[in-house]
Amino acid sequence: MQLARAQRGIVSDAPTPLEPRSPCYNPAMSAPDADQDRPTTIVIFGASGDLTRRKLVPALYSLHVKGRLPQDFRLLGVARSSGSDETFRQSMRQATLGETVPSTSAWEAFASRLAYIQADPTDRQEAAGVRSRLESLNGSRLGNLLFYLAVPPQAYAGLVATLAAVGLTSDGAAWRRVIIEKPFGRDLASAHALNDAIHHHLREDQIYRIDHYLGKETVQNVLVFRFANSIFEPIWNRNYIDHVQITVAESVGVEHRGPFYDSVGILRDVFQNHVLQLLCMAAMEPPASYQADALRDERTKVLNAIRPLTGDDVARHTVCAQYAGYQQEAGVASKSTTATYAALRLFIENWRWQGVPFYLRSGKRMADKTTQISIQFKSVPHLMFPLPPGSEIRPNALFLCLQPDEGIHLRFEAKVPDTVSEMRTVDMDFHFAEDFGPGAIPEAYERLLLDALNGDPSLYTRADSIELAWALIDPITRAWEESRTKLPSYSPGSWGPTEADKLLASDGRSWSMGCGEHAA
Repeated sequence: MQLARAQRGIVSDAPTPLEPRSPCYNPAMSAPDADQDRPTTIVIFGASGDLTRRKLVPALYSLHVKGRLPQDFRLLGVARSSGSDETFRQSMRQATLGETVPSTSAWEAFASRLAYIQADPTDRQEAAGVRSRLESLNGSRLGNLLFYLAVPPQAYAGLVATLAAVGLTSDGAAWRRVIIEKPFGRDLASAHALNDAIHHHLREDQIYRIDHYLGKETVQNVLVFRFANSIFEPIWNRNYIDHVQITVAESVGVEHRGPFYDSVGILRDVFQNHVLQLLCMAAMEPPASYQADALRDERTKVLNAIRPLTGDDVARHTVCAQYAGYQQEAGVASKSTTATYAALRLFIENWRWQGVPFYLRSGKRMADKTTQISIQFKSVPHLMFPLPPGSEIRPNALFLCLQPDEGIHLRFEAKVPDTVSEMRTVDMDFHFAEDFGPGAIPEAYERLLLDALNGDPSLYTRADSIELAWALIDPITRAWEESRTKLPSYSPGSWGPTEADKLLASDGRSWSMGCGEHAA
């Protein structure tokens, strides 16, 4: 492992993180088991932003309704925008309940725990004001503190340093934890520098780098499907699986994110985090236990085993493209060469997956919004049925549908009645909505926030994993940027450029869309 890390340019000498051995998540728990006698405050920096309104506060309110927040809970919003406790409560109420829904007793009880302070948290004097407000909220006792950095990435390091300077990161009897949003760096060098800067003030077990994809119930179900059902794991390897496809497709364009997206592109925005995390969930070995360190170790081993793409390999195993009309989007450079679509062919060099290609693709303005993992099995070794000349048996396939058609589809062959041996491909389906009821799947941020309160980092990304992912993506990004050639174009509403189809066709394969009605 050390040799592989050195070859990929990962120079971090930080010790392997020592996480607390957290218990398995229990959805019936009402609150964290420990520290019930101490106040617990979530401090959201960037509280006037879209993430707080759309995701964080609604998720916390849902946890409150379910009785899963600590008994002595507070939420302090911090932002540079002017405001008061009351205006913050009204804004969050509208975002959570809507304009026409009357306040309920549950909301009033939740709203009474909300407070707001106008401050620039990177300014030491104003950060001291945040500390004073925390002390006033909790009767001079700071208690447990969970900081959520919903701020621009360039503010992460400075904000953590300021919190440390005013004594808000040192834990004793009470704990201190910090949730950091993506993107965590824009390449290996910046991610490494950010890790170093934050580790100067925080231990690794205090840092929670969030990737909301890992908080999705359907993503977590991949582990349950694989490791709680004995019929699948014995065939989850190179002996039976021909290849694996992972698709993260969006039907929308860059929308209001034009300036940001044009500076990062599809690899930095989606592949380095979401897509590689899905690959890890599909390819990881069975952990020894459902503990944070065991789970994260296995995900990191997958990243460490992926064959890096460098030099001519990038041209052979990757495709990049841009949807027609992207350069006319607001905030996008008129001659931009930023990729809005990417397809990669990766190989995991270990005993389980040697020789099995993993095809990854993601793009904007595609035919449909879908996230899925497709497991394509090998063909039967011998054709015994009297089929018409030129006919063949379609290989079995398993589709893990993560969104929006949440469920699992198994494709296999069945005999057509009243024929000698005619076959038809049929599906065996499972849908979360049908088996657990509509609305059964909670927002991903609910699980992630509750895990952070409970001190369970299982679904958060560790420092070494972040750097390994960037080490895989950086050479591809550099090769694309250095080529400076005009990108292939694809039509909005399609499944991407023809070059991506040729990537699989060169291996005698094609893209599959088993979770939806649309064919690739």
